[in-house]
Amino acid sequence: MRSSLSVACGIAFAALASAIPTISVKGSKFFTSDGNQYFVRGIAYQLVPEDPLIDNNQCQLDASLMKTLGANAIRVYHVDPDADHQDCMKTFADAGIYLFVDLDTFNTQIEQTSPHWNESQYDAFAKVMDEFQQFDNTAGFFVGNEVLTTGNGSVAAPYVKAAARDMKAYRNSKNYRNIPVGYSAADISSLRPNLQNYLACGTNASEALDFFSLNAYEWCGESSYQVSGYEQLTQNITEYNIPIFFSEVGCNTPKPRTFDDQAAIFGSEMSQYWSGVMIYEWIEESNNYGLIQYGPKTDPTATNAPDGYTRTGTPTPISPDFQNLSNHWKTLTPSGVSESAYSPSNSAPECPAYTSMAWEVSGNVALPTIGQTFDAQATSSVPASATSGATGTRASSSGSRSTGSSTGTGAAASASQTGMASPSRQIAGMSVGLVTVMLGFIWWL
Repeated sequence: MRSSLSVACGIAFAALASAIPTISVKGSKFFTSDGNQYFVRGIAYQLVPEDPLIDNNQCQLDASLMKTLGANAIRVYHVDPDADHQDCMKTFADAGIYLFVDLDTFNTQIEQTSPHWNESQYDAFAKVMDEFQQFDNTAGFFVGNEVLTTGNGSVAAPYVKAAARDMKAYRNSKNYRNIPVGYSAADISSLRPNLQNYLACGTNASEALDFFSLNAYEWCGESSYQVSGYEQLTQNITEYNIPIFFSEVGCNTPKPRTFDDQAAIFGSEMSQYWSGVMIYEWIEESNNYGLIQYGPKTDPTATNAPDGYTRTGTPTPISPDFQNLSNHWKTLTPSGVSESAYSPSNSAPECPAYTSMAWEVSGNVALPTIGQTFDAQATSSVPASATSGATGTRASSSGSRSTGSSTGTGAAASASQTGMASPSRQIAGMSVGLVTVMLGFIWWL
């Protein structure tokens, strides 16, 4: 009996020891639960339209190669909240890889042409959160991707912010872990820095994003920190009060991709302000952004090969792009700060003022509540009935790329409505439970 008990306790504590630290936000930085600053080194990962986190055999093959590459995160744009993600999430956790997942879908995303935030969207977003909050390697949720792409499309910004407010309130009402909620923006020069400032502005932190990210294709071929535009991007965020990182990069013109921008992103000029990067993308598709392929191009009517690109099997690195990125990530170690030594000092930015055709939101305008839609005749960017500090009324609930265009100096892939991601839109809890069971078993003995 003593031998069996020892084995059982050993299993329980081994499970605890293998648990991945969780990610949280403090000031303008991400930290792991063991107190280290976390820098994103991620890959956009959307093998299939519906959900790439269901087939654990495929997850194991991909996670293993991603670990070799040096990745510590993936971004997934579409998931099925009703599916079982236990095995894939554990596989990625075991490889030290975190997940940033989009809450919206093609049917529930916030639109800049007719912005609204309604109960159906709320329920759908909450359902994804319900599923993925249980995993310790869930690092963040996106409430939107490239919703705003024009100056007059900025009227949709309050709806993005309202979605973040309500998802944070929902997260808190359910006593979920404080998983960060953020937004992924298109790199539109006319919207910068108004959008990033607006989504973080105001005195009520419950209405602001937890993090902001940018899809930027500015560094193309032989370039530099100054020439690429990265210097200007950085100058816009030196006093930003929440974490910011690149949610998509990887200009593919000219070929091959050298990924020399990684040295800048993780170097001394940027790493004190930026929290890392996501590379677009894992799988090779017709847009030619892939780091790997699962075989030669084939008949588009073949199973698991939409558009002629196989989406299952053993991943084969695309040369020299894969190795170029790997070589950078192996040698780049940004200088971070421990959470205990970090005292945030940046305040929330001022809410940008209304500017016709450039930023059509009136400062810290009251956010819409669930069920409200944009009224083009109103003088502010949300219905007059909205009240300041309003929150969604739902306390309980039963990915995804929008279309748009990036105007960075780099070339971006075209939108894909087939479900593939595109730059222009595209298990500690278990361990604790096991220990509890074992302690109960010991008491019973």
